[in-house]
Amino acid sequence: MIKEIYRIKFLTTIFFAFLFASLGLAQQKRQLTLDQSIQIGLENSKTLHSSKMKITSAEAQLGQINASKLPSLSMGASYTRLSPINPFQVQTPFGNFVISPSILDNYSATLTLQQPIFTGFKLSSSSNIAKYNSLAAKQDYNKDEQDVVYSIKSAYWNLYLAGKYKEAVDENVREMKAHLEDIQNFFKQGLATRNEVLKVEVQLSQSQLNQIDAQNAVNLAVVNLDNAIGLPLTTEVEVQKDVNIESENIASLSQLIDLALKNRPELKSMQYHIDASKSGITLAESDYYPQVFFSGQYVYAQPNQRILPTQNQFKGTWDVSVGLSLKLWNWGATKDQTTQAEAQFEQTKDTFKTLKDAVTLDVTQSYFNLVKAKEKVFVTKQGVSQAEENYRVTDEKFKQGLTLNSELLDAEAALMQAKTNYAQAIVDYELAQAQLEKATGGKLN
Repeated sequence: MIKEIYRIKFLTTIFFAFLFASLGLAQQKRQLTLDQSIQIGLENSKTLHSSKMKITSAEAQLGQINASKLPSLSMGASYTRLSPINPFQVQTPFGNFVISPSILDNYSATLTLQQPIFTGFKLSSSSNIAKYNSLAAKQDYNKDEQDVVYSIKSAYWNLYLAGKYKEAVDENVREMKAHLEDIQNFFKQGLATRNEVLKVEVQLSQSQLNQIDAQNAVNLAVVNLDNAIGLPLTTEVEVQKDVNIESENIASLSQLIDLALKNRPELKSMQYHIDASKSGITLAESDYYPQVFFSGQYVYAQPNQRILPTQNQFKGTWDVSVGLSLKLWNWGATKDQTTQAEAQFEQTKDTFKTLKDAVTLDVTQSYFNLVKAKEKVFVTKQGVSQAEENYRVTDEKFKQGLTLNSELLDAEAALMQAKTNYAQAIVDYELAQAQLEKATGGKLN
């Protein structure tokens, strides 16, 4: 029964191996470093494109407000057909004199120039708000970029981990096959029992099942990385094999916190929002002041109503004026608007302080996670060396008949676990470093 189960599982392994190989032939293969993956991901990111459009929109709004501070020139034209009426005329002893002839076709073209002189700081405040919102949008883009970079790093190192786990499983399968061959030879020589052979066969079957799971984990990790960097999901990506972190040092916690408070785009963005809220108070107070505008107009019309007597021909006239308006009473609406703007300003400052506390906590947690992860790398690396030596010694003793079959099985399992732990520790370290870089808002070195 056990041999039949082993045979079915073996055939299943061969089937999946053939399937994965066939899919691999249809896929595009690319070898990518982490930096290359990040570069491709940033170029293809839809999130960053959306953030760029927010910047473009904010800059366009700023340009629109700044344009309203400059002279505006507009033109209008009209044609009017009037119903027939009797012309206005005066009767005298000398005859009838037409004062205002009836002109049925009226044409008019108007050119208007308008320039705000003083708006109670409304335009300057609106311009400042738009400027700060534009700067905040750029910092929001930087934050989105850091988020995209971190997601790419996460996908990249998860693929690295899946690949290392598969390597460990593949090696374990090779070791188990060699072990099975040895124990079968011992059985033929009467040096091992049938039950010991079955133990190795069962363990090999389990390792081969792990091999299928490991290959599937690699495939899923590849798809996840393809999706993160914007490549077709059929692209087979190979990542770097070796990682050296022994020479990397970690700055002190206080230095990292200072770096984060200086560089985090969220804090910069919130500072710009504070400045915008402050300008919002000035904008709300603008209705306390008069609004002064200069305007000029040139009219070219047939007939021109300013010219008497009315003539059925085109005549041009112009005028200039300065206008002033002031809200004398609006039932306290301006005061309420100012109070609302002041409250929003205080809320924004409180949000900024809360965000600073959150950034400090984020950096502190990320720092300790990185320190722990670095220590685990060295411990697990030593564990691999110990497990390899244990396996070597146990395997030699087993071949000489000086140790039990079960001890070699334990040594094989311990070696695979040690290699898996080491790969996991490396990935944990790289992700912890990526998280700390994200928490501080920039490169650590």
